[in-house]
Amino acid sequence: MMAGVGITAYGAYVPITRLDRAAIAKANAWFGGPRGKGDKAVSGWDEDVCTMAVEAARDCLENFDRAQIDAVWLASTTAPFADRQNAGIVKEALNLGDVTGALDAGGSQRVATSQLMAAFGMSKGTGQTILQVTGERTQPKPASAREMSSGDAAAALLVGTKDVIAELIGTHSVTADFVDHFREAGSQADYDWEARWVRDEGYVKIMGDAIVDALAACRIEGGLVDHLIVPIAARGVPEMLARKAGISPNALADQLDGSVGHAGAAHPLLMLAAVLEKAKPGETILLSAFGQGADVILLRVTDRIGTTRPRLGVSGWLARKQASDNYLKYLFHRGHLALDRGMRAEHDEKTALPAMWRQRKGTMALVGGKCSKTGTVQFPKTEMSVNSNDHAIRTQEDYPLAEIPARVMTYTADSLTYSPDPPTCYGNVEFEGGGRLMAEFTDVDPQAIEVGDEMRMMFRIKAIDEKRGFRRYFWKAAPAF
Repeated sequence: MMAGVGITAYGAYVPITRLDRAAIAKANAWFGGPRGKGDKAVSGWDEDVCTMAVEAARDCLENFDRAQIDAVWLASTTAPFADRQNAGIVKEALNLGDVTGALDAGGSQRVATSQLMAAFGMSKGTGQTILQVTGERTQPKPASAREMSSGDAAAALLVGTKDVIAELIGTHSVTADFVDHFREAGSQADYDWEARWVRDEGYVKIMGDAIVDALAACRIEGGLVDHLIVPIAARGVPEMLARKAGISPNALADQLDGSVGHAGAAHPLLMLAAVLEKAKPGETILLSAFGQGADVILLRVTDRIGTTRPRLGVSGWLARKQASDNYLKYLFHRGHLALDRGMRAEHDEKTALPAMWRQRKGTMALVGGKCSKTGTVQFPKTEMSVNSNDHAIRTQEDYPLAEIPARVMTYTADSLTYSPDPPTCYGNVEFEGGGRLMAEFTDVDPQAIEVGDEMRMMFRIKAIDEKRGFRRYFWKAAPAF
């Protein structure tokens, strides 16, 4: 058992688009595809695990001094890069110092909880503050049961020893090469085995026993668990596991299946973030995860739970919603539908890596410049100030703009320029306190944009170099929320 270490802040991110499952069922009815109710969260073409993790981290760090973060750890089975540190991308976007550690982990649906347990150990032993982020951008086969049940999302937790809002009671982990599904390196979609066998041999036996053993090891009776998190997209299984452990079914946390879908390895921490929004001091949380074994983490909510809250949290992101029934658009953005993109899409997106390195603060973290002599704010930061009355030289200091509200000065919706999600919306935005930027807009209704609208910057994919397998990131303006 550990004491004095735990979660100090939490956050989440759910993409704005919610695809109606009825549209999926209707499109695949001729083939006998699965049925489903509610919506699933669908990331846009310019979103991936890294961009979603950044938004979850920003949600988590709303009231936290980022200079205190010692490391960024990212857990995902669908991270965009196999040999480029994805956690490093998140670190850059958050404008953290170069002495910040970074670590990627993958390979299992319980990788986020396994990494979280390691973060608890690291923080307890060293006193470090670790930002644990996780996200999934699922890639199921069309007309599959997994396509119907899955969704895209991200979550973030801050692990430390000061101002803990949910203290670690204990952990328990079991590893067994039980292959309920798999995806070979280089493949896109998972291969799933028969659901009943997975339920009886995997969930009930392996995960059920792990929950029982964890409670015994921590000397906690099942009836004392106030929140039971079972991130499994299988009807009836959470209730079965609760009964096996002697936990009240009323303690079962919302699966978020009708509003988000199952977000893979990110789902345990997404559900935990949702639980922390309503948890009360003294309550006990049991967090579980399954994947070639099982992880169980027991937490006790402290009286500091109300002292820090995310910017939006799971509930806030769920309220920020754009309904969609465009299944073909979803297939195109997932790469399952090869549309004729036209001649305007036939340009090379090669990224000059030396230039990207030299300008990384501007492009990755949206750091502009502020003249120490005149106070003029500008983007990008340059050797010469843009102040019309004083072109001062080398007077600019770093001035981060990502968290500063902006307003629309000019806008257009361009249907001629190629975009995976036409029309391309862009325009000039002016930041509160000064500084202007010609920016692309995202998550907008082209018919609803107006001059003066308040915008918030969001970290997104700028372009994808499909020829070389590289993606370039930048910041886009989205309607304020």
